[in-house]
Formats: sequence, structure tokens, C-alpha cells
Amino acid sequence: MLNLIGDAAGIVWQYLDTNGPASATKIIAETDLNKVDVQRGIGWLMKEGKLNLEMVGRTEIIALK
Repeated sequence: MLNLIGDAAGIVWQYLDTNGPASATKIIAETDLNKVDVQRGIGWLMKEGKLNLEMVGRTEIIALK
């Protein structure tokens, strides 16, 4: 299970590195990851201190530090 979460975190990181800040909804729509995997990947990256989260209106925007 940890390998799957680590893989999801890598995909999320790569997406943000390539495309810049995005909402979780956009990441889900533009990758092969489902909602749960994106959330797990974001959690992994947050724990490692690699992400910033910012509220823009009602949307949470995720960005690399």
C-alpha cells in the first residue's frame, strides 16, 4: 500500500512541477489517479513539507514549495 501511495505522490508532484499550481479536482481530471489516490498523494507530500496550500475563493490550490 505504501508503494501505491508513494507512486501517487510522485505523480502529483510531477503534475505540479510540469503544470504549476492546481486544485485537487484539476489534478484528478488530468491524471490517471482517482480522488482517493490524489488525496493520499497530497497528504504524503504535505507530510514531507513539499507543498503549499492556499484558498482562492472556495477552491484550495496546491503548489510545490
